[in-house]
Amino acid sequence: MVKVKICGLTRGLDIKYVNELRPDYIGFVFTHSKRRVSDEKALELSKNLSRNIKTVGVFVNEDINKVREIATKVKLDILQFHGDEDMNYINSFKDFEVWKALSIRSKDELLDLDKYGGVRLLLDSKIEGLRGGSGKTFDWNILKDLKLSKNIVLAGGLNCENIMEAIRLVRPFAVDVSSGVESLGVKDYRKIKEFIGKVREYK
Repeated sequence: MVKVKICGLTRGLDIKYVNELRPDYIGFVFTHSKRRVSDEKALELSKNLSRNIKTVGVFVNEDINKVREIATKVKLDILQFHGDEDMNYINSFKDFEVWKALSIRSKDELLDLDKYGGVRLLLDSKIEGLRGGSGKTFDWNILKDLKLSKNIVLAGGLNCENIMEAIRLVRPFAVDVSSGVESLGVKDYRKIKEFIGKVREYK
């Protein structure tokens, strides 16, 4: 079954939503974003989160010591790196599960995937000036025959209308959504419920 990550939680109400609707993962953003939270806020929110839901911390080119400080304080389960982090950087966190985000626009960019051996890859849309969170899709057809699909977290512009097609084409390990389950810039209970429901009903 394809797993679900709801990213960019910022409110106590968001925690109530996910505790009821049970995605597999939720994400706290610790980099420049309108959904950014402080480590203190993330800790406060995570204290009320169901233990069955894993927490993912999103970072971009952050100092290694700072990442470790936040990860330890908030008790993050997974570290998601959206910047230029190489394997030397990633190997500093062997005591954590790591997801490396890569921005994709064309099939040529898939050639870089091999250098991240043993790391789960989050594939997102490539938009100039943005490190994720674009709300835009990319051409999923380029991933259709990718042997690594069972190791991929698919992101970028997913929503209730296109999620079934995305899973059909890519067959990823997990899907990651943020703005696609929001209304007026905040998480929308109805959209989260519909999104998770569609993923879970996919055969």
